[in-house]
Amino acid sequence: MSDELISIQGQTEDSMHKAIQFLESELIKIRAGKANPQMLDGLSVDYYGSPMSISQVANVSVLDARTLSIQPWEKNMLQPIERAIIAANMGVTPQNDGVLIRIFLPPLTEERRKELVKKCQAEGEHSKVAVRNIRRDSIEQIKKLQKNGLSEDVAKGGETAIQELTDKHISLVEKHLAAKEKEIMSV
Repeated sequence: MSDELISIQGQTEDSMHKAIQFLESELIKIRAGKANPQMLDGLSVDYYGSPMSISQVANVSVLDARTLSIQPWEKNMLQPIERAIIAANMGVTPQNDGVLIRIFLPPLTEERRKELVKKCQAEGEHSKVAVRNIRRDSIEQIKKLQKNGLSEDVAKGGETAIQELTDKHISLVEKHLAAKEKEIMSV
């Protein structure tokens, strides 16, 4: 097998792995009934004129299964953090006691659980599309190599290997979605 073909397969696997990692990070942000500090990862706070993530201006921790605690490193950051959480429209109301902010996560209703499952499935579909696009690009690269003198048998073997990588990563997406759906739907 040619070095170029091995390089294409390696790049393909890396790209597909990154797509799976992105899916994992997106699924963590979707609330499943349990408090998770990573739910706040996408939120930014105005810190003296520049946007910063909440984790850069405060300590975010889990007090119990349904409560998050946010303790800013500077007391004057309580109000901006509280405003950012309210503006994010997460379906929670922050409780500010002057020292730290607590977020109590209400139990999920059946309807809300179904909405969250749909959101997870949409994220999964985005990941599948990304994996398929990576496959398409890799197969195009292999076809270019074939035009430049790579034998047809080696090219077909490379395409088969790319397809196997694609199948493997699509099944990983399915596993992540199934696990997240089970987590969301369990009461």
